[in-house]
Amino acid sequence: MTQAVILAAGKSTRTWPLTLTKPKPLLKVMNKEIIKHNLDALQGLVDEVIIIVGYKKEMIMEEIGGRYGNLKITYSEQKNQLGTGHALRCVEKLLNGKFIVMGGDDIFSKTDIRACLRHKYAVLGCEVDEPGRFGVFVIEKNEIRKIVEKPKKFISNIANTGIYVFDREVFQFRLKKSSRGEYEIVDYINMLVKKEKVVCEKIKGYWLSVGYPWDLIDVNHFFVSKIKNDVKGKIEKNVTVQGKIKVGKGTEILSGTYIKGNIVIGENCRIGPNCFLRGNTSIGDGCHIGQAVEIKNSIIMDNANVPHLSYIGDSIIGENSNLGAGTITANLRHDNKTVKSVVKNELVDTGKRKIGAIIADGVHTGINTTIYPGRKIWPGVNTLPGEIVNKDKMIE
Repeated sequence: MTQAVILAAGKSTRTWPLTLTKPKPLLKVMNKEIIKHNLDALQGLVDEVIIIVGYKKEMIMEEIGGRYGNLKITYSEQKNQLGTGHALRCVEKLLNGKFIVMGGDDIFSKTDIRACLRHKYAVLGCEVDEPGRFGVFVIEKNEIRKIVEKPKKFISNIANTGIYVFDREVFQFRLKKSSRGEYEIVDYINMLVKKEKVVCEKIKGYWLSVGYPWDLIDVNHFFVSKIKNDVKGKIEKNVTVQGKIKVGKGTEILSGTYIKGNIVIGENCRIGPNCFLRGNTSIGDGCHIGQAVEIKNSIIMDNANVPHLSYIGDSIIGENSNLGAGTITANLRHDNKTVKSVVKNELVDTGKRKIGAIIADGVHTGINTTIYPGRKIWPGVNTLPGEIVNKDKMIE
């Protein structure tokens, strides 16, 4: 029996404020949790998935349950966050033979998972333009010689994506703490290659990484761009659709709505009248998008409301949020430079010209709220009528 291990215990502070209320694997792209995208890809390839949980573990266990499709789901708690190598050691007794390890933050294709599973020992690599940002594989004739973390000088452009195929023999190696003070799973690879052949498969499908909140918008764009028409709801007359749409049961799209690009809308939503949706947007279940609202290339989470006279561009709106009339998310700097955003008290360049607001769960904005590019609003925070949000608005 082949097993899979998904590492899903981390707190993920880089994706705050979205992960203040839920673990990162439960963040949605195209209205589906990150972890479910991977579980779908694993169908038919493994028999059991062991999910290593920690931060807000109950939420993952409740959402996924004991079975997912044809997969048996088992949980193991990593009580102390001592690194990926330590996480794997936590499930040693649950593993029977061959198994594949996957990070819980990224989304992988069935094509690449299947390719890796053809080998006794394997990793998944991806050619990248900036190898200094990643751990990279040094390869000879498709075999791994070593992994080097974020090399300052060029030694390889094949990045480590975080997929590994092992068997129980790997536990013969004893890990030591790294310079970060953690036990690293990559050290298993560096010891294993001295004794065994470890094959590097290269990406043929996709590897979608979510390191920062704005990465969700890119991943959402990737999936929504590939949808086929699937309408289970009601579309009134005088609705214009230029693109493909996926509409859930119980959803109504009212007259005057203009859709340009691919749009995914969940169940029991009310869209319109007279709103403009464009640019590969996803809207969750139970949402209300109303009169004279424009939404572009954004993610609207479940039960969020943007009722009237607002602009949401290149943004994320959290669950159960309500935006007052005239809420504007600015998504482009006046100087046309790339947008910067604060992450863990440091200003990070997103590398993107257009990034709007990152709004967490349960936020209420007052009428005529204006939010500067790249700014974040913490869960449950309110804004005043006419407020200008020019820095992150946190819980006081």
